[in-house]
Amino acid sequence: MGFIMEGLDAESYDRTYANRDLIGRMGKYFRPFLPIMGLISGMVLLNALMDAALPVLVAAGVDRLADEGGDGTAWLLGAGILIAGVLSWVFNYIRQANTAGLVGDVVLNVRLDAVAAVMERDLSFYDENPSGKIVSRVTSDTDEFAKVLTLTLNLVGQVLLLALVAVVLFFRSVQLALIALAITPVIVAMALGFRKVARETSSGAQRALSQVNGVVRETMGGIAVAKNFRQEGRLYAEFGDVNARSYRITLRQGYVFSAIFPLLFTVAGLGTTLIVYAGGRSAIAGDISAGDWYLFVQSVVLFWFPLTSIASFWSQFQQGLAASERVFALIDASPRVLQRDHQAVGRLNGRIQFEDVDFAYADDGPRVLDRFNLTIEAGETVALVGHTGAGKSTLGKLVARFYEFQGGRILIDGRDIRSFDLAAYRHRLGVVPQTPFLFTGTIADNVRYARPEATDDEVETAARRIGGGDWLDVLPDGLRTEVGEHGRGLSMGQRQLVALARVLIQDPSVVILDEATASVDPLTEAQIQEGLDVVLSDRTAIVIAHRLSTIQDADRIVVLRRGRVVEEGNHAALMAQGGHYADLYNTYFRHQSADYRPGEGFVPVLAGDGEQDGRL
Repeated sequence: MGFIMEGLDAESYDRTYANRDLIGRMGKYFRPFLPIMGLISGMVLLNALMDAALPVLVAAGVDRLADEGGDGTAWLLGAGILIAGVLSWVFNYIRQANTAGLVGDVVLNVRLDAVAAVMERDLSFYDENPSGKIVSRVTSDTDEFAKVLTLTLNLVGQVLLLALVAVVLFFRSVQLALIALAITPVIVAMALGFRKVARETSSGAQRALSQVNGVVRETMGGIAVAKNFRQEGRLYAEFGDVNARSYRITLRQGYVFSAIFPLLFTVAGLGTTLIVYAGGRSAIAGDISAGDWYLFVQSVVLFWFPLTSIASFWSQFQQGLAASERVFALIDASPRVLQRDHQAVGRLNGRIQFEDVDFAYADDGPRVLDRFNLTIEAGETVALVGHTGAGKSTLGKLVARFYEFQGGRILIDGRDIRSFDLAAYRHRLGVVPQTPFLFTGTIADNVRYARPEATDDEVETAARRIGGGDWLDVLPDGLRTEVGEHGRGLSMGQRQLVALARVLIQDPSVVILDEATASVDPLTEAQIQEGLDVVLSDRTAIVIAHRLSTIQDADRIVVLRRGRVVEEGNHAALMAQGGHYADLYNTYFRHQSADYRPGEGFVPVLAGDGEQDGRL
């Protein structure tokens, strides 16, 4: 089993469940469907009765024909077999149709719970776990969960058929029935012996499949970069390695599961041979009739089939248990962002205080913030500047409760943000990421995403307030312009304008803005700057600033270095100090030669006059 798990380590949130716990957990999903399960059970019982009746009818007919003969007996026998066969088909059809519906309903609910759990996970969960593997649990593993449900329902029918046939056999001949039962422990022992290896192989195969899904998803997401650097061959080779590992593991799983059935049927064949031999001798000796002997030959086939199915079920059942274990582990993953209370939020003034905040992205990782302190007054726009890794984006993510800080407090209007109802709190926050994400649909759909109940007029009003709305006029269908996946079809600047309109229609109390550093044309940049002026007006704003125009318009500039505030003030005062901010300015800004001015757009300025535009 060593190579099975090679490169297939369990995820950080994986856990091991006892079989009893897994089965009990599955049972909870069946409880709302007890009436349907009752109908299915009734059909299973009737179907088993009809299947068991067929050899009994034939045996009785054979004995009656041997004693009396006559066409009437033959017609009655034929009619009885036909009726039993038709009824068996009808009962089986009703069972299968309702079983398919029941399994579909249960899997639907499991997937809803899994996706709901995924939605509740905080961003650190997605930092640690590739999205492709998460998708695999929601899709592939729930499919396996469905298979085990079908197996379980079929098992009930096999058990009933086995019990009915065993009763018939003992009623006709105790000696022959004991011969049939003598093989039973051997079959059961063989099947149970496969349980552990079946569970391990199934778990390995499912992890391999999730790894394939993860690589495919990453490949598709990064295909543009791969083509730019001509690395298609490398991506193909990486996928080939993962795919080959999945192939080997799946092949091993096939060997395991294909081995059990021939062995079980071989043992069952030996048992049938003993029954035929012993039954034939008993019929010749007159101990049983020819009809009874035929009954045993036919019934023992009915007896072995459910017995081998029941025995092999445990090996196949492990595959479903392994899948359900992965699904339930995803549902049960412990969140890191925990609210201490669920207080109503209401309209916020927006005064933000960081008090001795400690934060690291991983439990054993380096501290990004160490006893960090900062106060942002209500309605104030604070621009955060500093080198990469200084902690700028981290502050915004902590205020938005995307991550859990390990020490200290973050207060808004004097209230700990961990005491708020999280959904209501986030509704008061407007977040504009550095790379805006747009969903497939129209521009209007994406603007309305922040407030689904917004009317068309409200959407257009918000969009027109961003950059004067001129950017809408260049789109082929204005707000009804269709947007592809991730905003395909729009420039980066246009995506930023849509993101700003989306925040504006939300009307948040606090705005967290991570300015994009992508190059855009001067006109679009002017529209973005005008949109920022509208969005940030009369709101508390935390801006991870990259444009000098934004920095200069801020009420206060906070300079960060390694998670600490090293300087703060306005642009002129910080330049006069000649400290870290001045170094950043001279490194990133002084070579620029244009400045954005409200009402004028970007105008040339002389290098060195302190008014240059640039990005940090």
